[in-house]
Parts: sequence; C-alpha cells; structure tokens
Amino acid sequence: MKRFRFSKFKIYSLAQEFHSDCAKISNNFPHKFYYLADQLKRASLSVILNIAEGSGKESDKDFRRYLMNSLGSINEAAACLDVAYRQKLIVNEKFEKLISNCWELKNRLGFLAKKIKLQLADSSFAGSRSVESKNKGV
Repeated sequence: MKRFRFSKFKIYSLAQEFHSDCAKISNNFPHKFYYLADQLKRASLSVILNIAEGSGKESDKDFRRYLMNSLGSINEAAACLDVAYRQKLIVNEKFEKLISNCWELKNRLGFLAKKIKLQLADSSFAGSRSVESKNKGV
C-alpha cells in the first residue's frame, strides 16, 4: 500500500492524537464558549494539516515553512487552552496534560524544522527530499 510522506513522520501521529484530545475536551465547553471550542479545534487541526500539506511540497525548504506554520498553530492551541483553563472550562490535570503535549509537539516541530534548515545549508542536501528517511522518529 502506498503511503503519503506525512504519514511516515511520528510528529504527524502525535498531532493527530493532540487534535483528538482537544476536540473531545472542547465538546464539553458551554455554548457561550463555542467560539473558543471552535478556535481550539481549528488551531489543533491546523498543526496536522500544515505537516501534511508541507510534506507534499516540491522542496524541503517549502516543507520547513509549513512546519513553522504548524509551530504557530501549536502556540495558538496552547493559548486557547490557557484561556479555557482560566475560564475554568478545563480542570488542572487535563490542562497540564494538554499543555505538556503542546510542548512536546512544539519541540519536535522545532527540531525537525531546524534539522531541515541545517540540511539545506549543506549544499549536498540542497533540493533533496532526503529528510524523509532521516526523520521518521520525529
């Protein structure tokens, strides 16, 4: 079976799990916080979609740009979680778990983006798609 490039990255499956957790918890927000639930779902989904879209681009330079967009989205999701926690929509235990997941995703995305940047700086990697085989664990 053929697989998309993004499905080979551990970061993709972690982002999927994070989005699922965010969707589940935000479904319990009161109706008056619909805007916050919606924003949290969209921000966490954006992490996944940017990884997927970027992995399909022609160059790793483009892929890196999409990873940076994912970093922005994970920060946005963290801010949404912070607002939800301060509004007492999320209990401390769940908040800490989700924020910890945000940090892990942020660190992995940053690591992968930095690794690609370093590979692109090396002329032997310029324009190659070799990052795929070297970053399966990210």
